[in-house]
Amino acid sequence: MGVSGLRAVLMAGFVLLPGSLRAESEAACARDVLVAGSMQRQAIEQLEGGGDDDASRCRVWRRHVETMRRIAGVYGRCLSGPERTERLGQVQTSEKEFSGLVRTRCRGL
Repeated sequence: MGVSGLRAVLMAGFVLLPGSLRAESEAACARDVLVAGSMQRQAIEQLEGGGDDDASRCRVWRRHVETMRRIAGVYGRCLSGPERTERLGQVQTSEKEFSGLVRTRCRGL
């Protein structure tokens, strides 16, 4: 293979690389959004189960806040347009609400 042939192969690789990386990123995001949706449903179920006492409720609330933060990261990175706005808004609102509960009702627990 001559220099021009090698150059052509290298250029083809550079042209294909961004597309393949983009496809991997899109596939990872699709998976991450599915997992985040499942985490969100689970977190809501755990909230509904609550706890029998303040300490149990506070543990559930703290876990919920952390989960909402993780989900917000996925939605912020992987979604766009109105879907991003809506879903990110939901989890951020929930995170803020339960962070407030933790601050006001879970001191020392």
